[in-house]
Amino acid sequence: MNILTLISGGDIGGAKTHVLTLLRELSKTDKVCMVCFTEGEFSAEAREMGIDTRIIANRNPLKDLQELKALVDEEKFDVIHSHGARGNFMSALLKRHAKLPILTTVHSDPKLDYMGRPVARMTYGVANALALRRMDYLTGVSDSMTELLISRGFAPDKLFTIYNGVEMKTAADLPDRSAFYAAHGIDFPTDSINVGIAARLNPVKDIATLIRGFAIAEKTTPNLRLLIAGEGPEEEMLRGLAKELGVADKVAFLGWISDTDAFYSCLDINTLTSVSETFPYALTEGARYKLATVSSRVGGVPALIDSGVNGMLFEPGDYEKLGKALSMLAENEGARKKMARNLHDKVAAKFSLEATCRTQREIYETIIRRSKTKRKHVVICGAYGRGNSGDEAILRSIMNEVRAVSPDAVITVLSVNPRETRYFHRVRSVFSFNVFSFARLCMKADLYINGGGSLIQDVTSRRSLWFYLFTLRCAHRRGVPVLMYGCGIGPVNRSYNRRLAGKIFNENVDCITLREDGSMAELADMGVTKPEIHLAADPSLLLPAAGEAAVNSLMLTEGLDPKGRYIGFALRYWEGFAEKTADIAAAADFAYEKYGLTPLFIPISNVKDAEAAADVARQMKAPSHVIASAMDSDVVIGLMSRMSAVVSMRLHGLIFSAGHGVPLVGVVYDPKVSSFLDYLGYEHYIDLADVTADKLCALIEDALAEFSHNAREAAIARLVEKEKVNRDILAEFLD
Repeated sequence: MNILTLISGGDIGGAKTHVLTLLRELSKTDKVCMVCFTEGEFSAEAREMGIDTRIIANRNPLKDLQELKALVDEEKFDVIHSHGARGNFMSALLKRHAKLPILTTVHSDPKLDYMGRPVARMTYGVANALALRRMDYLTGVSDSMTELLISRGFAPDKLFTIYNGVEMKTAADLPDRSAFYAAHGIDFPTDSINVGIAARLNPVKDIATLIRGFAIAEKTTPNLRLLIAGEGPEEEMLRGLAKELGVADKVAFLGWISDTDAFYSCLDINTLTSVSETFPYALTEGARYKLATVSSRVGGVPALIDSGVNGMLFEPGDYEKLGKALSMLAENEGARKKMARNLHDKVAAKFSLEATCRTQREIYETIIRRSKTKRKHVVICGAYGRGNSGDEAILRSIMNEVRAVSPDAVITVLSVNPRETRYFHRVRSVFSFNVFSFARLCMKADLYINGGGSLIQDVTSRRSLWFYLFTLRCAHRRGVPVLMYGCGIGPVNRSYNRRLAGKIFNENVDCITLREDGSMAELADMGVTKPEIHLAADPSLLLPAAGEAAVNSLMLTEGLDPKGRYIGFALRYWEGFAEKTADIAAAADFAYEKYGLTPLFIPISNVKDAEAAADVARQMKAPSHVIASAMDSDVVIGLMSRMSAVVSMRLHGLIFSAGHGVPLVGVVYDPKVSSFLDYLGYEHYIDLADVTADKLCALIEDALAEFSHNAREAAIARLVEKEKVNRDILAEFLD
């Protein structure tokens, strides 16, 4: 690749480090040309690194533009990548002439870049804001920055995330602690447990919270010491606070530290207490030296730290929780070293300079490919944006399969909460019931997907059924191929609705894939014959689970042992459920008493399911736990995969478990549950109306007794084959 980078040349701090180290590494394999609009330390350092650096500094944007045009014509670049207001402005001016994909990296909130500088804000700030809207693609330096851009109205499929990479090699020949202490006039014992922070002493970094937390921890761990590296306007106040709290003799203010390697090598625990960050180098720098880490939950930090697994997180300003974390790490050397090692390994795998370069190349390849091909437009409609992890899992799995077939497809989702859908799924979204937006989408769509789940039913609402039928007809009338994907059909009880649905399907739908054979019979009974109909499986059956660290972090946050043995319950309110809570509680007690399985109640729909679970848990004798944390669907799946068995009313509780070969017991409140289990060959289920403690206990016994690893592997292989039908059909429509 031949890459043109545009930057002002006056950049400092994290942005400078990010750009220069990235270009240095990219230059080893690709052709890189960096244009700076001012000569200075930045450009000099770039040349020392071997980066091809050009200076265009006419102090006249039009003259600068002419030189840039000549450079583009001469060098035949593949992509233009800009950084900062000046680079973005010149990229925007160059765009029409260059006819190349243009990308910018957003290192900080553009609205805050010129705070306190009204003239700069009205000039550079406004120019940058206009230029950003002209960019083909934008990259945020953390997930939180990308989410900020989404909130500002940038299309999610034009956004990428790239984290600041760190070189994992540590400096050699570092001074030992005693030498470092002597060099900085520190009178600490060499066997002390050192907590440290490297940060500017200003309000955003909130060092006061660190000192307060340290003062709490020091009461139970007297050999704890605090080293603060940095300068700033709050230094005098912070010194006074340390004195007020009685820890002044155990806190060292080091001032500006040029040799950060020596500083980090003297620490045992690295900290960050900021109230706002993007993705701080201070934490990845500490990870190089295998330091245990405690940080405020800000910006991109949660993407780095899985609390309780490779570090500890606390809410900004919560010095009491910070103090407890410092005390625990100081007193438990084993936990301190284990978390430090885990963080080092994660940074090396995902946040190293090598990983960042790999991500950057992938971004370049993607946008270059998109600039040369016509992108497919796909519209997906379903019960999305309602806080149900099962429905969100369906959406995620459909999008994954669309992208597997057509990696550059433009996907737009109809959602009752478009903002939430844009954030969580990084996809374009419009309000479900905005018929005018839907009609406009259909004008350029290549495929309309009525996506997964039990959308075609009139038990919970006739209006929702009519809405979905309307969308099928509207899409077809605008010439869009219509695919009903991984569906469950029914129950549709009213005769008018059955006739209407059958007529709409026959006249407007091209193909239907079903998640179980009961739906096939329902379609036949409605007289549906014209669309192609295929038996497949629920799209979310094979959705991957969250990583081990993420699931462990959730369990630790909930006070659960990640190595414990559990039986999962996924319950919901339904007619007759209240009369069965005592029986379900007795079965949960039985699983604990006979098999040593702690009952764990896992909400699929966050609020309502948790209330149903609490009704059961209150009647139990055995210890149990109701998950209180809001969970993404992949975390729910990861949690389900840890269960020794699952008892579920929720269909997606069964689907998530089946996809990972977990023994299942179904409590049937709707025919779709029994149809799904019959289709997969699972026999252990009971109608809600027939539930008794004895019957439910017997089903749990049978499910556990008949479980084997061979059966698990065979079940998963069977599911893979069934679900493959969905993707094959999708490929036919998008090819």
